[in-house]
Amino acid sequence: MRIVLMLVLAFSLLLPSAKAGEFNPVLDIKDPAPKWTALPATDGKKYAFDDFKDYDVLVVVFTCNSCPYAVDYEDRLVTFAREAKKANVALVAINVNKVEEDLLPAMKERAKQKGFNFPYLFDETQEIAKKFGAGYTPECFVLNKERQVVYMGAMDDSTDSDKVKVRYLELAVAAAKEGKLPAKQETVAIGCRIRIERTRRNRSGSK
Repeated sequence: MRIVLMLVLAFSLLLPSAKAGEFNPVLDIKDPAPKWTALPATDGKKYAFDDFKDYDVLVVVFTCNSCPYAVDYEDRLVTFAREAKKANVALVAINVNKVEEDLLPAMKERAKQKGFNFPYLFDETQEIAKKFGAGYTPECFVLNKERQVVYMGAMDDSTDSDKVKVRYLELAVAAAKEGKLPAKQETVAIGCRIRIERTRRNRSGSK
């Protein structure tokens, strides 16, 4: 038995170590946030990661049109963004789903209908969601002044706005403004799975 355990341990040491948070498969707290180049937005402009460099805190929210959970959070995001601007905090929403109801034309209609007061970007490559390790809509990331990730997960503790008791996003932003880590740095994001396209295998046998 001892020999078997030694072999298992030796084999595990040969495996690459996982670099991830408690719930995020890619990022850990205090990791540098992934950057993106200019992405098209619903207001007709394009926004890159560095366009938000003058803000003390940057909040990135992965969302979409088609998920009922994401729709339920739209009014909360509008309210949050309005108050955040007063504190030099920016919110940017990103959608990577490629079904018709989530494409840019539909995003523009949704943004106009709901009066979005924040950039709502579309990444058809889906790469930025992969780099953030985002898996659900909505899913929030709070980046401090140095653009390190200080919070990942849900906006608050209930998908029902009338039952919210803990506002994780607001607490994380307040801590980041003071140069601190929030008491709660990761939570489980509750929502719809982001529809990442699967890469088809080449069955021809060629590499």
